[in-house]
Amino acid sequence: MIAIVGAGRLGTALSAALSAAGHAVRGPLGRGADPREATVVLLCVPDGEIAAAAAAMPEGPLVGHCSGATGLDVLRPHEGFSLHPLMTVPENAPPTIFAGAGCAVDGATPRALAAAEALAAALGMRSTRVAEEDRAAYHAAASIASNFLTTLEGAAERLAATAGVDRELLAPLVRAAVENWAAEGAERALTGPIVRGDEETVARQRGAVEERTPDLLPLFDALVDATRALV
Repeated sequence: MIAIVGAGRLGTALSAALSAAGHAVRGPLGRGADPREATVVLLCVPDGEIAAAAAAMPEGPLVGHCSGATGLDVLRPHEGFSLHPLMTVPENAPPTIFAGAGCAVDGATPRALAAAEALAAALGMRSTRVAEEDRAAYHAAASIASNFLTTLEGAAERLAATAGVDRELLAPLVRAAVENWAAEGAERALTGPIVRGDEETVARQRGAVEERTPDLLPLFDALVDATRALV
């Protein structure tokens, strides 16, 4: 039996998905709950609370966490593992939310690693082992790919609104850019005036940003510099 500790979005989604995959699941349980009869306990709590949650677990079951940046030391003395889905989880996520996603795993022992890989496979995820010393870099990459992308699209939405253009009209462009990047990589997928060497157009864009959303100008300049470097 798998016990899920933490009733937030991730814990709730993992509980539903693992149940749908045929596993016996208890939870999601509140923190401090006793995971009776569980052979595996999965902690879906904030990073800063993992150590305390692990310390409250009884000896015996494998104990895992779902943090991307945290190592396995916080789970000692338990036989620990990590399972970090590379997927955003909204409210009321369907049980299939994890299917096809990547997943970073690690284990303090071969048995613990095998358990993490088996859970990922049961959820339809593609697992890859990320070593302790690589976890911060891995998680930063995930934040850039997901969180920062959303922040960037928020900036685009604000500037487009000053021209009377709705977010919905930008969405197909964003989807196509992401699909091209996924298929070709950044260098081959990149398009636009910087790639073409059209500095006059870039200068006009910069002027519009400075006039209409001046707080976004440092972000625009940094992205222009980064894009030139990519080119």
